[in-house]
Amino acid sequence: MAGEARAFEDIELGDELPVEHPDLSLPAIRRFTEGSEMRFPRFLDHEAARAEGLPGALVPGLMSQGFLLALLHRWSPGCTVRKIDTVFRGPLVIETEAEVTGAVTDIDEDERTVEVDLTIVDDSGRTVVVGTAVVEPAA
Repeated sequence: MAGEARAFEDIELGDELPVEHPDLSLPAIRRFTEGSEMRFPRFLDHEAARAEGLPGALVPGLMSQGFLLALLHRWSPGCTVRKIDTVFRGPLVIETEAEVTGAVTDIDEDERTVEVDLTIVDDSGRTVVVGTAVVEPAA
């Protein structure tokens, strides 16, 4: 149902959101860092990041959170994200692959909201970001 407004009544506990594979290429990271004025070498240069003790150039945390929000809005276009909490458990290195996933873990009939658990898993299978969002579907 991506692209359609999702009715609150059609959402069930345990529903899984479609998996997303975000663009972690250097050009995508560069566009984000330019637009957000986060032009730090740790985000754009593997050697500079390694000199700081990191495994390579990193995806900015704010961009990772953006991937989670994009997943929610693709799943339920027009929704309102009332709250999102994220925990960064490890580095997400640029120029790699990742999966962004989510699942409905609670439904509040009175507030007409759903709670969605969110994750970003890197290409080694490590969960690098976890989050929980409270979403109010548009329909």
